[in-house]
Amino acid sequence: MGMQIRSWVAAALAVTFTVVGAGTATAEEPAPPLPVGKTFLEGFAHEFGDPNGSALGTNDWDCVPSEEHPDPVVLVHGTVLNRHNNWSYLGPLLANEGYCVFALTYGNHADLPWPLSSVGGLLPMEDSAQQLSDFVDEVLAATGAEKVDLVGHSQGTLMPVWYVKFLGGNEKVDDYVSLGPVYEGSHAFLLAASFELFEHVGVRQDVENLVHFLGCGACPQVLAGSDWIHTIQEAGVYADEVTYTNIMTRYEEIVLPYTSGYREAPNATNIVLQDHCANDFVEHAGIVNDPNAAWFVLDALDPGSAGPLECVFVPPILGWSPDPTISNPTTEEAVVASRPGA
Repeated sequence: MGMQIRSWVAAALAVTFTVVGAGTATAEEPAPPLPVGKTFLEGFAHEFGDPNGSALGTNDWDCVPSEEHPDPVVLVHGTVLNRHNNWSYLGPLLANEGYCVFALTYGNHADLPWPLSSVGGLLPMEDSAQQLSDFVDEVLAATGAEKVDLVGHSQGTLMPVWYVKFLGGNEKVDDYVSLGPVYEGSHAFLLAASFELFEHVGVRQDVENLVHFLGCGACPQVLAGSDWIHTIQEAGVYADEVTYTNIMTRYEEIVLPYTSGYREAPNATNIVLQDHCANDFVEHAGIVNDPNAAWFVLDALDPGSAGPLECVFVPPILGWSPDPTISNPTTEEAVVASRPGA
C-alpha cells in the first residue's frame, strides 16, 4: 500500500512539473499571429459563430499600449454593420502589429433581439457620436493612454466628425484614418436626388421623419445635401489638432462620387488606391479587407513602419487577402509601388 501511495504521489508530481514546465515554455514563446479574414463576408461568418462578440484581436481591456504604439486604435464601423462583422481583417491585423485595438457597435437598437440588435449605424449620427465619445473615454481610462487613433469605414468616417468637432474629440484623437470617406455625402442610387426633389415640393423633412420613425435616422443624414452634411461643412470637416488620412477607391458604388472624402489641408493626406496599385479593383465594402488599403492604414498610424508597398491584386467584389499578413506576397501577386510623394 505504501508503495502504491508513493507511486501516485510521484505520478502527481510528474504531471505537475510537466504542466508547469509546459506552461513556462509556452509563456516564453511568442504567441502565433491571429488569423485575418480573407473577405468581407468572413466577418459575418465569425459573428454567427459568436453572437454579440467582437472581432479577433479587439476589445482586450487588459491591453497595455507599447512605446512603439502608444495610441490605442478605435475601429468605427459603417452603416448596418457592427464591431464584429466589419473588422475581421483589420482587427486581428492591427493586433498582430502590436496595437491595442478596440471596436464599438454604435447607433443600434439595443432593445431588439439579436440579430436585429447587432445592426449598427442606424440612429441619428449626433447620438452615435455621443456613444463614440463615451467609448473613447472608456478606452483611455482602461489603457492609461492620452489619445486614441480612429480608423473608420463608410459612415464610420463621417459620424466621428461630429465627435471631433463638437464633443471635444479634437483633444483625444491623434490620427483619423478613413476608408471610403463620405464627408460631402453620397449621391448613390439617386437617393440624394430624390431627397432634393422632396425638398423642392416641401416634404423632405416629413420623409426624413418617416425614415427616422422606421428606424434609420442616419440614413438621410449621409446623403449629399442633407442638413447634417451642411452643418459639418460649415463647421469645417477637419480639426487642426488631428492628422487625417483619407483612403478611397475609384470603384466605389456606395460613396458617389468617390471623391466625397477627398479634402485637402496641411494636416490631411488623400490616397486613391488605384493611383498606387493599378491591380486593385476593390469597391466600398471590400476596402476593409484590402491588403493595399491596410498598408496605407499602417503607414498612417506609424509612418515608415509598414515597409515598402507591394501591390497585391484585389478583385472587385468584397475584397480579398491572399496572405495572413500584408507582407511577402508571391511574385505573381505583387507589383512593387513607390510611397506617396516618393
